[in-house]
Amino acid sequence: MHRELADIFVDINRDPETKVVVLTGAGDRIFCAGGEFSAMQESIENPQAAVVSMQEGIKLVHALLAVDKPTIARINGHAIGFGATLALFCDLTYAVDTAKIGDPHVLVGYAAGDGGALIWPQLIGYARAREFLLTGDSMRGAEAAAMGLVTRAVKADALDDTVNATAKRLAEGATVAINATKQAINMPLRRQFSALIEAHIGLELMSHFSNDHVEAVAAMLEKRAPVFSGT
Repeated sequence: MHRELADIFVDINRDPETKVVVLTGAGDRIFCAGGEFSAMQESIENPQAAVVSMQEGIKLVHALLAVDKPTIARINGHAIGFGATLALFCDLTYAVDTAKIGDPHVLVGYAAGDGGALIWPQLIGYARAREFLLTGDSMRGAEAAAMGLVTRAVKADALDDTVNATAKRLAEGATVAINATKQAINMPLRRQFSALIEAHIGLELMSHFSNDHVEAVAAMLEKRAPVFSGT
């Protein structure tokens, strides 16, 4: 799915019949929970897998940002780590008010290098973004909307109506003007992403080889609190 998401965004961009993109998770509990701890353990044992995964992440966000049409994140549940990054890089973000949104990279011994350190400060400012990214704390959808991290938070039973109404309005609007405006808004963000993402991923990859990352993954798999050494 990691690889296929990048490809589908490229395909969508070439499809003249697609006017609006809605990105959401299956079910009603999770939008995207981020990395799996078993996969992290495999990457510790096979570092090349971590390199490939992070390269795929770059390609995926590049493809998302390159979509000319409006993108809507329908945040139907928890959006964590790279899952939050995917949602926040969409043009419009509608979240269930109880959904948990956070980037806990540091809690697993990782630098927030897959786009979180770029997009969070853009949306809520550096002071607030630093607190959440450096602690790994999460927030609920209602709080995220109040501080501007997401466009709007609604009750679960109102999510579909909210998303569908906006998608319909955009799809029936002046497509050329809407798409051009979306592209103009995203130009500075795309330039920053292109200029910085390799360095950000490099920092995350560096942290992949830290003892603290190994300890964090082991602790999660063993269901205990990690004991970090700072190395």
